[in-house]
Amino acid sequence: MFAYYTLINIISWLALMTLTILVWENGRLPDSDKRLFYFTYLLIALSALAEWLGVLLNGRDGFPRWPLMVIKCADYILTPMTGGALVRQIRMRNRWHSVLNVLLIFNAVFQVIACPLGWTVRIDSHNHYTHGPLYGIYVGVYLSVLAIMVIEFILYGKTFRRQNRLSLYAVLVLIIVGVVAQEVLSGGYRMVYCALTLAAALMFIYYTEFTQLAADDFAAYQRTQLMKDPLTGVLSRYAYKQALADLDSASGVSKDLAAYVIDINWLKEANDTVGHDAGDEMICGAAKCIESVFEGTGRCYRIGGDEFAVFADLDPAHARERTEELMRVTQTWKGTRVKELSISVGCAHSADHPGLTGQELIEAADHEMYAAKEEYYRRFRHDRRRRR
Repeated sequence: MFAYYTLINIISWLALMTLTILVWENGRLPDSDKRLFYFTYLLIALSALAEWLGVLLNGRDGFPRWPLMVIKCADYILTPMTGGALVRQIRMRNRWHSVLNVLLIFNAVFQVIACPLGWTVRIDSHNHYTHGPLYGIYVGVYLSVLAIMVIEFILYGKTFRRQNRLSLYAVLVLIIVGVVAQEVLSGGYRMVYCALTLAAALMFIYYTEFTQLAADDFAAYQRTQLMKDPLTGVLSRYAYKQALADLDSASGVSKDLAAYVIDINWLKEANDTVGHDAGDEMICGAAKCIESVFEGTGRCYRIGGDEFAVFADLDPAHARERTEELMRVTQTWKGTRVKELSISVGCAHSADHPGLTGQELIEAADHEMYAAKEEYYRRFRHDRRRRR
């Protein structure tokens, strides 16, 4: 049985060494996380070594008594700490984490005092060790650590989607089964550290998997932020470039595609006379008007300071109607700092410009917008390059 137990430990130590190498080779892990993994693997290896040496020296008549005492003291200190190290890997910071630290410190101090006095382990003249009268305190600490581990794993699992919790709970079950197999079953089965080694390997897999998921979620969040204009909430210039690329990479522009370019009149005057907050209010007001008019049929992009673009799925007649509707809606808009809003709109429809790409359609709409803007300022007898 001892030879079989030794083989199990050798395999466990080799597995822990392999895990250490995997962590060292992983370039995505921060150094703080690597140190935590290294500490956990070292702790499991030392705990397994202490238990193995205890079994090896048990009953060795004529061998000094004090090494076995030191080994059993280390065994009783390190074994609960392995559970604490696995809890640390999930990085929960709550009251249970504090309770766990207190328990582990108390157990370490207690064992240093209790083991030499024979309170938790007794060693006879033939180097046979048995449990001391206060061994139950150690069992209580051990069970408390396991209970906190269960609580922390469950709390941690709740931070993930339901389908992502099962693997975490499976690791917990593996640890508990290993403890039960050693402490409850008869026959000298020593499977705790084999189970802890497997759990450590699975926790590394779990960590790397969900670190990648978190990275993917963050990348998706960043992409969402890139797609959204922070001031107005409409689609951003980045999203506009993507839309143009998609249009130009397609086999052809839809026959019912209307492209709009919209620019705000008097924005520079509002910035210079009322302030940039007033200018921002006008930009946000224009975005709100555009979205209300093209809701369900078009996608609005802020492509410059006061310039917007819209791609809408409309036939030529409805495209012209939307231009008129947008002009009416903006004329009724009122802000808190600015009481009126004026825009210039250019529209180009694919039916009127067959064969044009999305970029060329926007250029045609932009040309019409500038023509409308010149007409607007000419009507008011004002050079838009000067203050009103």
